[in-house]
Amino acid sequence: MTDQEWAFLETVARAAFANPFGETRDDLDLLIGGAPRGASSEEILDSVLSRVTTQVESLRRRGLADLRGEGGNRREVLRRFCLFHVFHRYVDHFDRLIQEQLQQGDKPCRVSFAREALEELASFGLTAEEAERTFAVFYQLRRAFYFIRNGLVGSSPSMKALRRHLWDCVFTHDVRWFEAGLWNRMEEFSILLLGETGTGKGAAAAAIGRSGFIPYDPVRNGFSESFTRNFVAINLSQYSEGVLESELFGHKKGSFTGAVENHEGLFSRCAPHGVIFLDEIGDVSIPVQIKLLQVLQERVFFPVGSHEPKRFSGRIVAATNRPLDEMLINGKFRDDLYYRLCSDVVTIPPLRERLKEEPEELEHLLDAILRRIAGQPVSARERQLVQKVLKRDVGRDYDWPGNVRELEQAVKRIILTGRYQGVQREKGKGDADAVERLASGIREGALNAEEVLAAYCGLLYDTHGTYEEVARRIQLDRRTVKKYVQMGNRGL
Repeated sequence: MTDQEWAFLETVARAAFANPFGETRDDLDLLIGGAPRGASSEEILDSVLSRVTTQVESLRRRGLADLRGEGGNRREVLRRFCLFHVFHRYVDHFDRLIQEQLQQGDKPCRVSFAREALEELASFGLTAEEAERTFAVFYQLRRAFYFIRNGLVGSSPSMKALRRHLWDCVFTHDVRWFEAGLWNRMEEFSILLLGETGTGKGAAAAAIGRSGFIPYDPVRNGFSESFTRNFVAINLSQYSEGVLESELFGHKKGSFTGAVENHEGLFSRCAPHGVIFLDEIGDVSIPVQIKLLQVLQERVFFPVGSHEPKRFSGRIVAATNRPLDEMLINGKFRDDLYYRLCSDVVTIPPLRERLKEEPEELEHLLDAILRRIAGQPVSARERQLVQKVLKRDVGRDYDWPGNVRELEQAVKRIILTGRYQGVQREKGKGDADAVERLASGIREGALNAEEVLAAYCGLLYDTHGTYEEVARRIQLDRRTVKKYVQMGNRGL
């Protein structure tokens, strides 16, 4: 193998597991395929696959595409190169499988192309066990791409960053950690989603939940579970405390009045590699928080009225629109539970921020919403009609307090009535007045540095709701931000 060929293999190996929503993968694809920067994404991928296929065929003719004769870094580079080739040969098959599984529901589908793909992996020198696990990772990679791309639409920088972030939540930021053994231990990493009502926390949770690892079962010629069963969600705010414990942990017959039979709770029904989405985690009482903490710490729980422990082997994703930092200070949310939940904290951006970054984001969202409502792609004319009504009735500067959820209802109302008036809130006027006071004080030189920071931090806190997000935006630490927000609240 020439030095030039080896350099090509190394480049492809780097691209094999690179985050597909990141710029690094885009740059590597251009380097591999040699397509011009102005080319479409389809043209770039076609050029990449063409060059990779040509190289694979060349290696095979010379007997150089066999991992069994290699070791160390050389084997790893060749392995990733071969996996890149095989994965892309079956992308369309995996996409059809995903669609079929969505239609079939909780019963796992047969995988008609599995044996062909496994034989191809074995032809490169993978053992049967390696090939089966690799095939399962292929399926996971494609599901993650499918649900993150389709479930979180938008071209704004904040949405691009969110998609990159969610991919890392599934595979870690360095796939070498994932491949080395975390593929089977991601339940150890709980995720906390923050954001205003209607921003899409449920869609983000579903993207993570449907993208978990599912083993391939060669006996059944299919995967051990359906990804539709692997994700279960519950809105914690809709239950009273007693009912909530039963819904989460189950109950034993006779444990309370009305318990006429045994009941399996959410934690019992969760699949081994599944994800439970606990929405509105900020609304639960301290006793329930303690029980949730036990599940996260010890991986066991007790049904109501039972002393027999049951094991939970899934992953937790939790979400809230409440200011958890204030709740922690006030003792309404336990510190130990928070630190068990926050292996990573993902903030979902509000719609007004997305539209400010990228006004064309609205078009992408309307296309996705109309397609979902109609069950098929809609014409540009239909989308433009909706846009025209929105421009007429709420204007370009409407702040969408209900976020994407409100936008979807706005589209439905326009379809039904031909108009949408939006939500008029006094808070919006108050925000505008506060901005004007700050600007006026700066223009007149009437504010000192602390007063400027206090007012600005207060405005950002009112908009984003957490000290962490304000600290990230103005590059101060959280405690400093909190101090200035509290100063502003005292009238400085």
